[in-house]
Amino acid sequence: MADNNCDCWTFLKRGICNSSSSTTHSANTIPRTSLVYDAATETRCLNASNRELFPPNEARLSSDNLDPPTSTKTKSPRQLLQFTFQELKSATGNFRPDSILGEGGFGYVFKGWIEENGTAPAKPGSGITVAVKSLKLDGLQGHREWVVEVAFLGQLHHPNLVKLIGYCIEEDHRLLVYEFMTRGSLENHLFRRTIPLPWSNRIKITLGAAKGLAFLHGGPEPVIYRDFKTSNILLDSEYNAKLSDFGLAKAGPQGDKTHVSTRVVGTYGYAAPEYVMTGHLTSKSDVYSFGVVLLEILTGRRSMDKKRPSGEQNLVTWARPYLADKRKLYQLVDPRLELNYSLKGVLKVSQLAYSCLHRDPKARPTMDEVVKVLSQLQDLNDLAILSHHSRLSQQGRRKKKPEGSKSTKDSPLNIGKHRKDEIKLQLCK
Repeated sequence: MADNNCDCWTFLKRGICNSSSSTTHSANTIPRTSLVYDAATETRCLNASNRELFPPNEARLSSDNLDPPTSTKTKSPRQLLQFTFQELKSATGNFRPDSILGEGGFGYVFKGWIEENGTAPAKPGSGITVAVKSLKLDGLQGHREWVVEVAFLGQLHHPNLVKLIGYCIEEDHRLLVYEFMTRGSLENHLFRRTIPLPWSNRIKITLGAAKGLAFLHGGPEPVIYRDFKTSNILLDSEYNAKLSDFGLAKAGPQGDKTHVSTRVVGTYGYAAPEYVMTGHLTSKSDVYSFGVVLLEILTGRRSMDKKRPSGEQNLVTWARPYLADKRKLYQLVDPRLELNYSLKGVLKVSQLAYSCLHRDPKARPTMDEVVKVLSQLQDLNDLAILSHHSRLSQQGRRKKKPEGSKSTKDSPLNIGKHRKDEIKLQLCK
């Protein structure tokens, strides 16, 4: 437990909260249900944070002692903007329901607009489009994670991390303002849209997310993300991936330390088994989570899906035997892709997922190694459908067709009949 007399905001180097004497509010100005009354109470709340993390529709692992970072990777923190609650209220149209972009354990995320050179609200469609995340007063994720989010994203700069523009800390209001990501989350594209995400976009997104994790893990002061999953991978208009939601991030081990001991936190289906069992956190915990997301991208299946048969509800458990057998790899591919994917890409992604999901964390690759492998898969043109048509063409030349007859093998409706044998042969080469 941290010292209750310390100022919980000092590590932000931002002066967000001054001494209790300058920020004390009376009970008449703040509702009695407020979680914060003054800076001293704020400190005690943050230090004593001990919550259940089970937001609606998502099974989370319980957690406490979510320590904010004591040091950062960059020497010059980004200058964050400090918004008033009224400014953000106006920017989002009074937080109207039709501006909601999403919801999580933290609270709602609203779409809004602000002026380019300041914090003033702008008319919809003008200025800068932003995403405003508001902490629920009775939120299951609390102030501690809000502080961690500001600390990390306020000081970590990378093209594959979502940009935090500013924050609002006013009475009992806690809000964060991010850059707006046009295409939303990877989760939406994989599981909630009728049009399948093209294979080339899947590889691009996977590579971008891998670069984000590699950046966090690299350097003398590593950061462990701890909540890598499809809903936390956001996409811009060009399908560039950026990691978001750093409320569960934690400073990694330094010096001769091999791990960080902490209460288990994360999302079921993504958390590394050794971390769940021991609470020992390392960068290889993130690598395991990355392997799970690789499987989701490859298969089009969720990491946990209670709607599937009992043997298929846990994606890793179901897919592991297929990953270990080249002859069965084709059965993993998202059927919505039909034959529009790279044969070599499927093989390499499957092998990479198998390595990332290794039961021994030491045997898993580093994220730098993952980036190197994925970088080689961007421009592959060995599409399965091209190989299929090529083989059909060869078969047609070998067997002379009767004059005036029409072969049914070339019909698009008949492609699925030959799919298994063709892809099996290609992957086993």
